[in-house]
Amino acid sequence: MDESRLAQVGAWDVPNASAAVVDAGGVVALHGDPDRTFALASVTKLVFAVAVLVAHEERSLLLDSPAGPPGSTVRHLLAHASGLPFEGSSPLGPPGTKRVYSNRGYEVLGEALAAATAMTVAEYVRDAVTAPLGMSRTSLHGSPAHAATSSVADLAALAKELLAPTTILAPATVDAARSVQFPGLRGIVPGFGMQGSNDWGLGPEIRDAKSPHWTGSRNSPETFGHFGQAGTFVWIDPVAGVGLVCLTDRDFDQWAKDAWPRLSDAVLS
Repeated sequence: MDESRLAQVGAWDVPNASAAVVDAGGVVALHGDPDRTFALASVTKLVFAVAVLVAHEERSLLLDSPAGPPGSTVRHLLAHASGLPFEGSSPLGPPGTKRVYSNRGYEVLGEALAAATAMTVAEYVRDAVTAPLGMSRTSLHGSPAHAATSSVADLAALAKELLAPTTILAPATVDAARSVQFPGLRGIVPGFGMQGSNDWGLGPEIRDAKSPHWTGSRNSPETFGHFGQAGTFVWIDPVAGVGLVCLTDRDFDQWAKDAWPRLSDAVLS
C-alpha cells in the first residue's frame, strides 16, 4: 500500500501521532514512531475482550457463565448489554434490553476473569494476549475498561490476529466476536449520539449502518473495532481485508470526528 495514504496524519493538530495499516501478512503502511507508547483509554476494552475470549476457549470463563447483575452473563458484559451504567452498580434495566456503554461492566468482567483464572487481570492479559503476540510495549495499569498503554506496532499485531487469526484465537471465535450480540438494541455511541440499532460484538463495536460514525464512508458494515477518549482507535474491515491503527495524545473531540473518517476513507480508497 502507498504510505502516502497515511500522510494526512502528519498534518493533524496533535502533539504526537502514529498509525499503521495492516493486512493478513502484517503492517503494509506506517506513519510515525511505531514503538512510541500512548494511553489507550477505551481501546483497552478491545485488548481485554480478546483476553476474555481466550479464557472462553480455555474454558476458564465461558461466554454464557453468569456474571454481573442477576440474569447477566459474560456475553452481556462484553456486549454492553448487562444493564449496568457507565459508572456505578445499579442496573438501568434488565440484561439484554438496551445497549448501555459501561466501564463498570468491564470492571465487573475483570473481577470475574480474575476469580475464574486465579490471576490478576494484568497477568492474564499478559499471558493470554500480549506475550504470545509479541506486544512487549502493552501493559494494563488498572481498570480493564480504560487503563492500558500500548504502541502502534503492538496494536498492529492484535489487529492482524483479529483479521487473520493464527496465534491466540480460533477463527470461529473471532467470527463470533465480530457478530452482533443481542441485535436491535438502541443505545448511545459515546461522542456520536443515539443509534436506533447500536450493534456491538463480543468486545468490539460493529459499524453496520451507524451514522454519524468514527470510521469512514468506505468502511463496510462488517467493520469492527474500538476508539478511545485519548484520541486512539483500531478498526478491522474484513471485507476490505485491512485494519487501521491510529494512536495520538490529543483527547477525542471534534477534530477526531472530522479527521478519522477522512483517514479511513483514504486508506480504503
